[in-house]
Amino acid sequence: MGLYPETEPYDQGRLDVGDGNTVYWETCGNPKGTPALMLHGGPGSGCSPRYRRYCDPAAYRIVLLDQRGCGRSTPHASAHDTDMSVNTTAHVMADLELLRRHLGIERWLVWGVSWGSVLALRYAQTHPDAVRALVLTGVATGSNAEVNLLTHGLGKIFPQAYERFLAGLPEPERHGNLAAAYNRLMESPDPAVRERAARAWTDWETAIVPAPPRSVERYEDPVFRMGFARTVTHYWGNDHFLGEGNDEGVVLRDAHLLKGIPGTVVQGSLDLGNLIGTPWRLHHAWPGSELVVIDEAGHGPSTPAAVNALTAATDKYATL
Repeated sequence: MGLYPETEPYDQGRLDVGDGNTVYWETCGNPKGTPALMLHGGPGSGCSPRYRRYCDPAAYRIVLLDQRGCGRSTPHASAHDTDMSVNTTAHVMADLELLRRHLGIERWLVWGVSWGSVLALRYAQTHPDAVRALVLTGVATGSNAEVNLLTHGLGKIFPQAYERFLAGLPEPERHGNLAAAYNRLMESPDPAVRERAARAWTDWETAIVPAPPRSVERYEDPVFRMGFARTVTHYWGNDHFLGEGNDEGVVLRDAHLLKGIPGTVVQGSLDLGNLIGTPWRLHHAWPGSELVVIDEAGHGPSTPAAVNALTAATDKYATL
């Protein structure tokens, strides 16, 4: 099956969401089709044209957006004077609702990858009447346990890279919340400190991908690198702004609220987030969900089999 053919937006714009922020959005596919919202990862990655291709353009009205502070949205997190205090999970949830109303959509399928899956799950838990179904991949729930795994925990698997990662921090800060420690460097008034921290963070993000390529082109763009590292550490260092009780996961705790919302989780067997059982725990706590495990796939749709499973899922929900 594979990805659907490339398609171009038939409409796009910039939505004023308040706090001095504008959010870039676009729609493609069938204007009268089933609405589908595509949520990118990161936080701070921005939306790729590839996301248009996971839904049948004849069946879906496909909506993409760049979340606050990244991609074509403004102001960009790479600018040191951008106010990150108004970039939180609650702000992004409000942006999604504002965009839904702006586009005249009653309910939509919500598709999310990685951080986008956290947003999709929390959005469905807090706005269930707006969600037809969920399709998730590279699943995460935004728990502190997941952050601890992806920073401290994986150090035992990638010890050489971990040693370099820790070396980027002052010695007293190498044992606590590493994301928060790096975020403090990302907020330094010294641009050289910020640049070294951004490079160290993205070097670690690259090192913990367990399959080639071991070099990620987007991290060589200094604007992307700065904005991405600042945004990820801002969220990871602040409990993903999900509130108290996030050590094991607010989203997992509230999975019962997804009852009545069908969903498919497509998860690579080599996704290192699996080491603490997140996709399985979510599936068993979410009534009516489907878990599809793809052998030899990593984080996100990294193989043809994973892509096929994702397009099969959106096909299934197109006429729900």
